[in-house]
Amino acid sequence: MTKAPIWQWSAVETAEAVRAKRVSALEVMSAHVDRLRDANPALNAVVVDLSDAALKAAELADKAQASGAALGSLHGVPVTIKINIDVQGQANSNGVPAFKDNIAPGDSPVTANLKAAGAVILGLTNTPEFSLRWHTDNPLHGQTFNPWDRAITPGGSSGGAGASIAAGIGCIAHGNDIGGSLRWPASCNGICTIKPTQGRIAAFNPSAPAERPLLAQFMSAQGPLAREIADVRLGLEVMARRDARDPWWVPAPLRGPEPARPMRVAVARLPADLEIDPDIKSLIDRAAGYLSDAGYAVSEVETPDITQTWRLWRDILSTEIATLQAPAMRAAGSANFMRALDGVLDQATILDGPGYMNAIALRTRILREWLLFLEDWPVVLAPAAVQPTPAPDADLGDPAAAQQIFSNDLRYISAINVLGLPAAVTPIGMARGAPVGAQLIGSRYREDLCLEVAAAIEARVGLMVKTLWSRDR
Repeated sequence: MTKAPIWQWSAVETAEAVRAKRVSALEVMSAHVDRLRDANPALNAVVVDLSDAALKAAELADKAQASGAALGSLHGVPVTIKINIDVQGQANSNGVPAFKDNIAPGDSPVTANLKAAGAVILGLTNTPEFSLRWHTDNPLHGQTFNPWDRAITPGGSSGGAGASIAAGIGCIAHGNDIGGSLRWPASCNGICTIKPTQGRIAAFNPSAPAERPLLAQFMSAQGPLAREIADVRLGLEVMARRDARDPWWVPAPLRGPEPARPMRVAVARLPADLEIDPDIKSLIDRAAGYLSDAGYAVSEVETPDITQTWRLWRDILSTEIATLQAPAMRAAGSANFMRALDGVLDQATILDGPGYMNAIALRTRILREWLLFLEDWPVVLAPAAVQPTPAPDADLGDPAAAQQIFSNDLRYISAINVLGLPAAVTPIGMARGAPVGAQLIGSRYREDLCLEVAAAIEARVGLMVKTLWSRDR
C-alpha cells in the first residue's frame, strides 16, 4: 500500500483499498474534502461544494459494505461532475447566470452510472458560459485557474474538471468534448483523458428544454479525466454502461479484436501551414521514440487531410449554433462570451440548407477515408495543441490571436470531433513551463488501442502531477 496521502491515490488503488477494508469510504472522502478545502480556493475549479452530502454518502457506503451488499467498481471513490450535465437536485447552470435555477429533475446517464458503480460525488466543476470557450470563466462562478501556473489557462470547457484532477481533488472527473473540451484541459493540466467514440457513452439531460442539433449530437462526447491511464480506463468502463434515454448509445465491446503485432502507430505528418512550436515537436518525436522502444512499429505518415476535416467541423458546428442556438445565447451571454462567440462564427462559413446537407454528405466521405487509413495504422500519434498553453482570455485578444488558437493551435483536437472517432490524451512533458499532451487517435470503438498506446507513453513519462505536488511541500 502506498504511503502517499489518500488524496493522491489513484481511483483503481482507492477502490481496491475500500473493497479490501484497508481504509473506509469515510476516511477516503474526509481526505478528499480536506484537499478540496485546502486547494480549491486558489483554483475555483469546484464551484458547487457537495462535501457535506458526500461525507454522508460515504458513511452509507461503509454501512452497505458492512451489510454484505454487492459493491460497484467505484465503491467509495470520490468523483466530480462538470456543471453542464444533470445531477438530480442541483442546478445545471452551464456557467450562465440565467440558468442558475435550472434544477435537474433527474440524473444524466453519466451521473446515474457513476452512482450505480458506488462513486460519491464530491462537487460540480466549472465551465465557461454555454461550455463554449477555450478558457474557463463565467459571470456566475468566476474564473478557474491552472494549478501549474495562474498565468496560463486551465483550458475549456472542462477546465474546472482538469484543474481539480491535477490538484488532487477527486479521483476521476467527468467532462465532455465537442471541439476538444476533454483533451485540451487534459493537455493544459498535465493529466489524461479519452474522448470516446460517438455512441460509446450515453448522454441526456432531463432538464434540457430541447434536443441538440443533429451534428452536435454526433460530435459531442462524455468522458473521464484522471491522473493516470488506468483510471481513465476504469472511468470509461463505468460511464459507458447502457442508458435507454440515448438513442445513439451503441453496445460495443470495450475491447476489440487483437491487432497484428507489432502494432503500427502513425506519427501524423503535420500540414505545411501549421505553425508548431519546436519544443512541442521535440516532445512528440520523443514520445514516438518511447513507442518504438516499447515495440510498436512507428513511422511518420501522411494522414487523411486534417485541415479539410477541421474546416468541416468548424462550418457544421458554427452553422448549427448560428441557426438554432445563437439567439438564446446572445440573450443570456455576457459581453466576453459574445466576443468569443463572434470570434468563432466570424471565421466560419455559415452554410445554407443545401450547403449543410452537402457538408453532412462530405463528412461520410472523410470519415471513410480515415477509417480506411486506420485499418493500416490502428493508432495515430498527433499533437494535442501545437503551441504552448496560452494565457487566460487569450481567445478574447485581437482577432488574429484568437484565430491563431482556433485554426492553428487546436486544429488537431477539434477536427477529430466531426469524425466521432476516439482520441486519448496523455502528458509528454513541459514546454515553456507548461504541461504538454499528446493525442492518440483510433478507429471507431477502439478506445482500448488508444489507451494502450497512451499507457506505453505514460510508462516512460511517469505521472506529471507528482512534479506539481512536490512543489507544494
